[in-house]
Amino acid sequence: MPTVSPPVTVSMRTRDGVRLDADVYRPEGQGPFPVLLMRQPYGRKIASTVVYAHPGWYAAHGYIVVIQDVRGAGTSEGRFRLFEHERADGADALAWAATLEGGNGRIGMYGFSYQAATQLLALAGALDSGGPKPAALCPAMMGWDVFSDWAYEGGAFCLYGGMSWALQMGAERARLAGDAAAYTEMLAAAKNLPLYEEHTAWPAVLQRHGRYTHYGDWIGSPTPGGYWDRIAPKAALAGRTGDVPMLHVGGWYDKMLEGTLGAWQAMAASRAAQRLIVGPWGHIPWGRRTGIVDFGPQASSPIDSEQVRWFDRYLKDRDNGVGHEPSVRLFDVGAKTWTDFAAWPEPRPQAWHLSSSGLAAARSEDGVLDRALPAATSLDTLVHDPWRPVPSLGGHDGMPPGPQDRGALDGRTDVACYTSAPLSAPLRLAGRVLAEVHVDVDAASHDLCAVLSQVTPDGRCLTLTQGYLRIADATSPGPRSVAMRALCATIPTGAALRLSLQAASFPAFAVNPGTGLGVAKVRLFDCRVITLGVHGGGTRASRLLLPVEEG
Repeated sequence: MPTVSPPVTVSMRTRDGVRLDADVYRPEGQGPFPVLLMRQPYGRKIASTVVYAHPGWYAAHGYIVVIQDVRGAGTSEGRFRLFEHERADGADALAWAATLEGGNGRIGMYGFSYQAATQLLALAGALDSGGPKPAALCPAMMGWDVFSDWAYEGGAFCLYGGMSWALQMGAERARLAGDAAAYTEMLAAAKNLPLYEEHTAWPAVLQRHGRYTHYGDWIGSPTPGGYWDRIAPKAALAGRTGDVPMLHVGGWYDKMLEGTLGAWQAMAASRAAQRLIVGPWGHIPWGRRTGIVDFGPQASSPIDSEQVRWFDRYLKDRDNGVGHEPSVRLFDVGAKTWTDFAAWPEPRPQAWHLSSSGLAAARSEDGVLDRALPAATSLDTLVHDPWRPVPSLGGHDGMPPGPQDRGALDGRTDVACYTSAPLSAPLRLAGRVLAEVHVDVDAASHDLCAVLSQVTPDGRCLTLTQGYLRIADATSPGPRSVAMRALCATIPTGAALRLSLQAASFPAFAVNPGTGLGVAKVRLFDCRVITLGVHGGGTRASRLLLPVEEG
């Protein structure tokens, strides 16, 4: 591989005259070379190395690599406004990168999370202006509509993730403004979240330093549209694909998996190649171990190599086989291996029904999950106490994410559990999961969290997937449909499946007060005890719909 020159800081001007700074890594040797562009808000020296190889590694593969501070970040000029400038500024950055000395005018973009959204927003801006568009993209773990796949889930505000990130972003803005007091206060809050103040979701530190963060916009916009359409790649592209080859990367335990899948599905209309890779990872890192499970050497991130292959194919026209590979590659978290699909798996949902003797919340062994319709009706009662809400554990919303043993959690009497008999043959699940639950409730509003786990022969209960739903109006007709995260998992012979139902997952989500009050106004003082009744069998038969791959 060619050697790489030390990075050089190079600047450009946006259409409104704002200077944006970037570090440029150049391979030594005969060019011209394609350009790889990353646009990010954390300070360009980081360059997303929390999940990717260093930019110098990419440059050594024959690319000019540009890591740019977005407006108001790092040493770039201007005021940072979350995502709001990335459409126009991204288009300007593409036009500038196309003229870089030593470049051949062909541009690829890569990055995850915020840096994934900047790719799609730059594409939208290029399509708006008619400027040069990227020749290839690699968005990973991104927000597509941002509202439902980042800030909220099932209508409930993602408290832990939303507050943590707002404090991180706010602290960085305060640092750049020279406000040491605000930086120190937000740093301390980020390391020990202020979750027990009068207003749970609107702590004093974020109220005092709101000028540095987007947090007020997020908790103040509890419904889609409006603000969200100003920042979301989905709204910016508005049905357009740009016909750009894209490699989409997600993680089963990433909080933004739905955004990754949303972008992938939207780009299916593109005339250019689209490929999806989903590994057994949370948001960071992308290693072989997530939660308490070691998924083996195959799980160690292949994404750096996969991105170089993608860029080699679509920026250098190398016939390296990329265009002939299956379009979907999913990591099977049960078999601990990669599995290829010609398309996203959509098997016919298989119904598994809930029943009990009425003690599914009192004893984790009482509730039954079975293919057969129950012969009799059942009713399980669980009581949600806001003084001791069910804690978040593993999956995509617990910290740390990934598989965790929730056996002790399932022993709580505010969690109703329904467990299958041990499997007599392996069961492969691939696709989306849905829980349809008939409930009675004694409050104006309530939450419902559904968790699917694998119960191992030695008694562990390992998280597979989960979903969360806020029912704003408890009088609306049921059943309650809880969309759980997609998965790919082979459940082995001898293991069992368990569905756990609970009315909270704190602090991943703000506790529902039961009154219908909006999240920004809720006080812990106002939260009330909520009693839920879960029905099984008869005309109100609750069930779990599983994506079972036959044969």
